[in-house]
Amino acid sequence: MIAALDATPLILTSGGLARYVAELARALARDYPDDTYVLLSDQKFALPAGSPGNLIRGGAQAQDKRWWLRGVRRAIAECGAQVFHGTNFEVPYLGSTPAILTIHDLSPWRDAKWHACADRVRLRTPWLIRLRRARMILTVSEAIRREVVTRFDVPPGRVRAIPLAASELFRPVAIDSARTRPYFLFIGTLEPRKNLPALIEAWRATRAETGADLLIAGRTRADFVPFAATEGIELLGEVSDEELPRLLCGALAFVYPTFYEGFGLPVLEAMQCGCPVITSRDPAVTETSGGAAIHADSIKEISAAMVALAANPEQRREWREKGLARAGQFSWSRTARATRELYEEVGIGARAGAKG
Repeated sequence: MIAALDATPLILTSGGLARYVAELARALARDYPDDTYVLLSDQKFALPAGSPGNLIRGGAQAQDKRWWLRGVRRAIAECGAQVFHGTNFEVPYLGSTPAILTIHDLSPWRDAKWHACADRVRLRTPWLIRLRRARMILTVSEAIRREVVTRFDVPPGRVRAIPLAASELFRPVAIDSARTRPYFLFIGTLEPRKNLPALIEAWRATRAETGADLLIAGRTRADFVPFAATEGIELLGEVSDEELPRLLCGALAFVYPTFYEGFGLPVLEAMQCGCPVITSRDPAVTETSGGAAIHADSIKEISAAMVALAANPEQRREWREKGLARAGQFSWSRTARATRELYEEVGIGARAGAKG
């Protein structure tokens, strides 16, 4: 099989979209060495580190204003792909190559303030669905699968949920001995949807009791409203993948009060490191955590969970074990296997239709 994947998310320096494409493409190539997987984009990107030889770069590497109308079809034809996977809301507007469209979440439609620059996605993706440019729609959780079926009036059989996994980089490691003060940790893109003001207020309300600092790591998006510098809060900016596990393993808890997610990958990454998790009751995050996280929405609830974990090492140990067990139920090999089965299903369907 030759499959082409949209590599445009790899231009991002961090975050779940880039992680999804890198980990999925690498796992597909590693686990199916007889296949060829081609990453396509009209923008410059680097191949994922450690890519097998059958994971290759294709397509133009210069901006193409008509990429989704014309350029991507040319790139697909050049590499001979039998299926195209649009990894982030987009597939070619025209063409006969069967396509799969990943919709990670419905945040562009749920609240315009969460994505001020998503007008093109809000306009184009519904039309791509209505015109059946994607034979199948892939979501990363059952919660989002149900949303897609309802919002876009798609037959349930045309939408498949395939969960993600934490990278093997995330594992229990030695903590940073240079940090002598306890701390709570947030990791994620700094953007309105992550509900950071609630986390900061909860931390302020509990700091005198817990004696803990608050570390915030992640890329700052342009629409994030910065907060005043505060003693005890450390903004780390983007942190390397190699450093993230050490931060997680040393934290009292990973606190992620997000309003809305498609999967909640940072929650699973924290669990795989053995870090207790406090997160919201968002349906996708609740599905991912599977009972292995403390769920809290209000500032009062978040504060209470932070105080309880800081004061009770035994409770932290219990949540650590629950998280490790839950994270062990996911792997990128499982994700790759289910995704490849979908590639095969779509390709077979296209061939059968052509014969008919």
